[in-house]
Amino acid sequence: MSLPATPHTANPARWLRRWWRSITITLLALLLAGGLLLAAAVAWYSPQLPSLDKVTTYQPRQPLQVFTSDGVEIAQFGAERRQFMAVAEMPPLMRDAVVAVEDKHFREHNGISWRGVARAVLANLGGRREGASTITQQVARTFFLSSRITPERKLKEALLALRIERELGKDRILELYMNQIYLGQRAYGFAAAADTYFGKPLAALSVAEVALLAGLPQNPAYANPVTNLERAQRRQREVLRRMVSAGVISSAQADAAAAEVLKIRTTVQPTLHAEHVAEMARLAVVERFGSGAYSQGIKVYTSLRAADQQAAWAALRRGVLAYDARQPWRGPEDNEALPAPGPATTAADTERAAAQALKDHRDDELLRVAIVLEAAPKSLLVQLANGEQLRIGSDGLRVAQAGLAAKAAADLRLERGAVVRVLQAADKPGAPWSVVQWPDVQAAFVALDAGSGRVRALIGGFDFSQQPFNHVTQAWRQPGSSFKPFLYSAALDNGVMPATLVNDAPLETSDGWQPQNSDGKYDGPMTLREALARSKNLVSVRVLQALGVPTVLSWAGRFGFDSKRQPDNLTLALGAGSTTPLQLAGAYAVLANGGWRVNPVVIERITDARGQLLFAAPPTEPQDEANRAVPARNVWLTNSLLNGVTRHGTAARAQAQLQRGDVYGKTGTTNDAVDAWFAGFQSSGAEHTGLVAVAWMGYDDPASLGSRESGGGLALPIWLDYMAAALKGVPAAPLPAPVDGLIQVDGDWRYADWEQGRPMLSIGLPSDGNGLPPADAASTPR
Repeated sequence: MSLPATPHTANPARWLRRWWRSITITLLALLLAGGLLLAAAVAWYSPQLPSLDKVTTYQPRQPLQVFTSDGVEIAQFGAERRQFMAVAEMPPLMRDAVVAVEDKHFREHNGISWRGVARAVLANLGGRREGASTITQQVARTFFLSSRITPERKLKEALLALRIERELGKDRILELYMNQIYLGQRAYGFAAAADTYFGKPLAALSVAEVALLAGLPQNPAYANPVTNLERAQRRQREVLRRMVSAGVISSAQADAAAAEVLKIRTTVQPTLHAEHVAEMARLAVVERFGSGAYSQGIKVYTSLRAADQQAAWAALRRGVLAYDARQPWRGPEDNEALPAPGPATTAADTERAAAQALKDHRDDELLRVAIVLEAAPKSLLVQLANGEQLRIGSDGLRVAQAGLAAKAAADLRLERGAVVRVLQAADKPGAPWSVVQWPDVQAAFVALDAGSGRVRALIGGFDFSQQPFNHVTQAWRQPGSSFKPFLYSAALDNGVMPATLVNDAPLETSDGWQPQNSDGKYDGPMTLREALARSKNLVSVRVLQALGVPTVLSWAGRFGFDSKRQPDNLTLALGAGSTTPLQLAGAYAVLANGGWRVNPVVIERITDARGQLLFAAPPTEPQDEANRAVPARNVWLTNSLLNGVTRHGTAARAQAQLQRGDVYGKTGTTNDAVDAWFAGFQSSGAEHTGLVAVAWMGYDDPASLGSRESGGGLALPIWLDYMAAALKGVPAAPLPAPVDGLIQVDGDWRYADWEQGRPMLSIGLPSDGNGLPPADAASTPR
């Protein structure tokens, strides 16, 4: 029995032709429908597309950057790290690597790679996910669209890419891409990524480093070399293969690059510590330009010098730590629970637990945070935040010995889990470690050029992250005896000469005040010169009595002191008013530069992202007689007194340690040693320039630094440490010749016309009665 014939068995060829025609008609219908649907979608979405202004007038979001005067970056402010670079300035190797790996037909297509689309479709049908976005499409997505994958976004991306290609040239599109693309670690664009990952400019990168960066755009989180170097290198090797395939490099270059050991920069924290200055710059820029300054690429150039700033920071830290090492043990910073030692606790368990316990404790590059693993009376085993374990012997436990005593109070005790600070004696392997404390005391330091007022170094406190308050510019403190040179300067123009005798004897004022000398001793009559060198308080008070408070207040105003912040009584002689380290530095600059007021300058200039000047500090006023604040002869005599202070007075260490005679200055210690100061300068002689520096130490909540502490013991060492570095290689300037209007009599200098004024032979001596000689006295002072 046979089966009935069917159309395709009766006439297969005819059936096949009908089937093919049916399929063709169906496909054409589908294509037509698809085309109509696509045309409708294009017609629908085209009016919704954004303007291309973002790419035609590209304004990259660049951070606010702050630099020293010699170009060292201090800080960046802003969510994005970006360094805009024109495509013509980019190394060809970097450009070619990006094109080879991201879009090898970039120079050929019109914004959409149809070959790439076909390849992606086939790959996706085969179960593999593969994108087909060109560099132009990525620019469209980066600037205008979300990253969410939807048919609508893909269509808009393609339409925008076509429009971008019509509006912009290939080089401009590549420039946009290479400056805007996110590459991990808050770095946007390849110039910023080169600095972030390698600490280098693009032009300095090797083939291996270029390939690593070129592999980041695909997935910067996954191939981040900071968090997963192995994964990043796998991606790098794929990039190298594509670079070879595209003819960018040879196989030999690729092999050498794959074998190169990469040195990844694991931190972007600036090594130059100028955080207080960076904050000053940030506040000034935001006040002037608004919060948009964080993304406009504004650059602030300060007057700081990188070497001076580093020397100042190191000097201040050494000084503060030396003081704190003499203070009683205050106990550990915290106590964390660690698993109890025993058979069930392995060394790895303890190491992991210690690392976890330190996770939330801020580390410091000098005062390293550590946790105690084992405690014994003469040794500690501690672990640092990086996992390194240290055994600290008895020599390193002097500060913390009270915490290791058998009967130590609970808040002082050092035991397993205690969080402490440790310090290495020197930055080299094997140097001994010791337990230290995070200081409670604060300090400040500022140095400036006496001729221009440009600030060369400024340290506003021991640590900005712990205390952002800027003690250089904001801390109004009593200057103590560091104010005395300005009292003595006033005396010189009111009849008192260096050889004038003043009685160093007990004194009680009408209101019962009994000032004391810091050493508690009284040495009777002495010259004004000797009195300043030895910082005799009673001499200063008697000089102020003789001159009158209004006279001295008016004269101090010539140096920049605010009379409203000074006492209107005899305590002015002892520096009981208020000043900041910056104001005091400006006052000493008048002495250092020959008698001219200068305005301290920190912000030198501000530019936009393209280098256009937005602000420039006003130029220094010329040093001519019309601008003079203090007579030249007064300055010369005052400086001769200050040179004696550093030669054989309370700051005799200055000339002895620095081994140069061109340094001048004055110590300052307030009542109960609440504030410790040293202010001084190195003079460039007749050139009327020089380097002024002021160091201060004290507690934020005023308290005594200790009965044996003084400006000479606390602030002077900081000043000397800085000056030793800042003046290295600077030849000592000879003492300037006496200026006109001075004569030398009996071994000391005085005004040539002194006898025609109201000369004071002596002050406060019993034979004088009221301490003032007759107005017509003409004899020469001893």
